[in-house]
Amino acid sequence: MSSTSRLKTYFNVILLIVFLAVLILLTWIALDRIDYVWSWYRLPDYLAFQEEGLWKPGLLARGLFVTLEISVVSTVFAIIIGLFAGLARISSMPFLRWISTGYVELIRGTPLLVQIFIFYFFVADVFHMSRFAAGAAALSIFAGAYVAEIVRAGIQSIDRGQMEAARSLGMNYLGAMRYVILPQAFRRIMPPLAGQFISLIKDSSLVSAIALTDLAKAGRELVTVSFAAFEIWFTVAGMYLVLTFSLSMLIQWMERRMGVGER
Repeated sequence: MSSTSRLKTYFNVILLIVFLAVLILLTWIALDRIDYVWSWYRLPDYLAFQEEGLWKPGLLARGLFVTLEISVVSTVFAIIIGLFAGLARISSMPFLRWISTGYVELIRGTPLLVQIFIFYFFVADVFHMSRFAAGAAALSIFAGAYVAEIVRAGIQSIDRGQMEAARSLGMNYLGAMRYVILPQAFRRIMPPLAGQFISLIKDSSLVSAIALTDLAKAGRELVTVSFAAFEIWFTVAGMYLVLTFSLSMLIQWMERRMGVGER
């Protein structure tokens, strides 16, 4: 490493230290000005507690599990819905294009909370769905609309010559899509897909509006009974951060394995 590079590294490290010091100072000043009695010692019981010699998950841990479960289920179905809707968006059949376009525009043009209420109070009642199923369905369809646009853009970014070359080798349309176009498009759409799924984890907090005890609702219930608002919400925010950061690291690992961005 040259002397210039070392100086730049040292300078950036110093800037980072100064930034963190200022941030800590401002945080300390803000906390010092509020009249609040901290009670962090109560948090462990909200994560796990011992009863009759057995360890049981606390309300926050159970809420975290529900958030993780509904996020995974919604992500899987969003990928399936988005893939088919994205392919329909570029289909040669006008009927499929019209249906998929209407679906994408309708879902993206209305708030997620309203869609969750519609699923819970109407669709779930008609089809006798549970709260979890209604919330997962609403999240899946909502995220699927955005995935559809990502898939459409990814496919259209592939040079037309790729399809023509595949067809000239005797492949049909579906075979060319499966073996030639989609693998290339998938490498390009991984970063925006990662962002969408990270947003889905955070958006899952809205299912608490239909009395589904996810991480956000668990936090509200604990604040109501404990009055430890800052401790609970800081912990809830940290748990969401762990989920999203873990997904981000997983996606980055997959990108390195697949060589995303390399020529």
